[in-house]
Amino acid sequence: MAERIKAEKKQLAFAKLNNCPTSPRKMRLVADLIRGVEVEKALAILRFNPKEASRKLEKLLLSALANWQAKNEDASVEEAGLFVREIRVDGGTMLKRLRPAPQGRAHRIRKRSNHVTLVLGSNNNTES
Repeated sequence: MAERIKAEKKQLAFAKLNNCPTSPRKMRLVADLIRGVEVEKALAILRFNPKEASRKLEKLLLSALANWQAKNEDASVEEAGLFVREIRVDGGTMLKRLRPAPQGRAHRIRKRSNHVTLVLGSNNNTES
């Protein structure tokens, strides 16, 4: 049982991006493009996407790929059939700023940040 769980965990690779100074809504637009897509295709999508969030996700995807290679030194990336199994964008801390408004009032500006969790999976095994 423990050996099976260990073998399953070896096929997964994680990467996290914390406190990224982009709003979660903007990051989710790009994250939805690569969810469930093979790694090579996801890298191509991110490389040619003009949004700033795609640069950060491309770097995160390369980091997850390097983490997978560190776990599986004997296997090759091309034969593994890696794909983006899970990508989650959660809201991070908010910086609250004040902007002057008419008649002596002030409006609150919320500068949002997000946390991104990326999980790569391999589909050469029997997985669901």
